Amino acid sequence: MAITPATLTDIPELVALINSAYRGEGAKQGWTTEADMIEGTRIDFDSLTEELNDPNVTLFKNINDNGEITGCVYVQKRNDRLYLGMLTVSPTLQAKGLGKQLLQVAEDHGRAKGLKAMTMTVITKRNELIAYYERRGYAKTGEVISLNIPEQFGRVKEPLEMFIFEKPL
Repeated sequence: MAITPATLTDIPELVALINSAYRGEGAKQGWTTEADMIEGTRIDFDSLTEELNDPNVTLFKNINDNGEITGCVYVQKRNDRLYLGMLTVSPTLQAKGLGKQLLQVAEDHGRAKGLKAMTMTVITKRNELIAYYERRGYAKTGEVISLNIPEQFGRVKEPLEMFIFEKPL
């Protein structure tokens, strides 16, 4: 396994992986699915291309022994903090430690850049995911925000809110 920064040539495989882990019936094979709360696509080719072209964004990917991307994590420098999103592991490979490795790479990246903290948002109804991040040192800031997503990235089945989490680096 090798975790390295993704490139524009990785986008088609990354889009397929991210959508498979978050939305649709296939996502229900893993424990990180949003499929019961949000319908539709999580990310598309054009949006991910735009993100990767942002100099403040790095998307780390994990490559297995067959050269397939099996996991990824998105980070974006925001002032003195690093925002973490789309921590993704293939649904059939979840709960085997890859997510923890990706998270560690993201945190190490933030430390190497001299940033103060890692921040993220988690849907308030995702109790097992909240517990996962709390076990890794992330804490709720006390701020709760509404989940608002662009129409092209799905439709929420009910109003949802997100906790903001932070961990000092």
